[in-house]
Amino acid sequence: MTDAVILPQKRHATAVDYLNLMKPRIMMLVVFTGFAGLVAASSMTGIAIHPAMAAIATLAVALGSGAAGAINMWYDSDIDAVMTRTSTRPIPSGAVPREEALALGLIMSGVSVMLMWLASNWLAAGLLAFSIFYYGVIYTMWLKRATPQNIVIGGGAGAFPPVIGWAAVTGNIPLDAWILFAIIFFWTPPHFWALSLLAHKEYAKVSVPMLPVTHGAKVTRQQILIYTLVLVPVSLLPLATGLGGWIYGAAALGLGATFLAYAVRLIRSNAGDANAAGADMKLARNTFVFSILYLFALFGAVLVEHAAGLHFPLTGL
Repeated sequence: MTDAVILPQKRHATAVDYLNLMKPRIMMLVVFTGFAGLVAASSMTGIAIHPAMAAIATLAVALGSGAAGAINMWYDSDIDAVMTRTSTRPIPSGAVPREEALALGLIMSGVSVMLMWLASNWLAAGLLAFSIFYYGVIYTMWLKRATPQNIVIGGGAGAFPPVIGWAAVTGNIPLDAWILFAIIFFWTPPHFWALSLLAHKEYAKVSVPMLPVTHGAKVTRQQILIYTLVLVPVSLLPLATGLGGWIYGAAALGLGATFLAYAVRLIRSNAGDANAAGADMKLARNTFVFSILYLFALFGAVLVEHAAGLHFPLTGL
């Protein structure tokens, strides 16, 4: 927490400001993984969902993600104003008042859950409501400023979209849905800790206990490798259940090997240390960027297999 409150100079808000309030880059990943779960569920179970209902359910996921992002920005506006990389966000820049951001987040939360209920079922709506609460309250208001395990525990919030998508189609959440959840859950720490190696001074400035701040860069690099070593076999679980086929298997092996190579190079570097060279910090940045590509490509393989009729599971051999 900062010692002084920085009052932003007011300016006129634009449509882009309100879009940025909803963290559109995170929203894109949330919608993509949620839609992949929805398509996979329909393919695996043979349950057809009307295209209009699928579109409304996907919109509900997008609105829910945006709502959680707005609540996050409302609560974190004090530290966002101090950190350089977040100081231009809509609230600290003076474009959107805090109370307006909160109102938008709460209204969008209600609308998203109602739409999901109307388009699918109470289970999907309940999971969506819980995921918004998880990110907006459990992670943002509690974990983020309380423990260096904030990303590990809080990662569950971002792992729910494919489970929600699956539940929207079937009304239940079988093992395959939770495997998709587990992939995102174990992906989140190495993804975010790679970023925190770049921004650890910013977090230290506002007393947010990210792992590099509390335990140092070396421990953070070690943890990135450990979680990547867990992530790779978890990402292969769809091959065992029949959820993933040849295309997914090739993607998971190739992407996993590349992610692991980044993690190994990272642990041998000084990324995040005081004496880190420019190449070390570039490696941390490249690891972070690749982690985003990794998740998009992995769930893209799920989507392609099940949407294009190219799902040929290895378990059938």
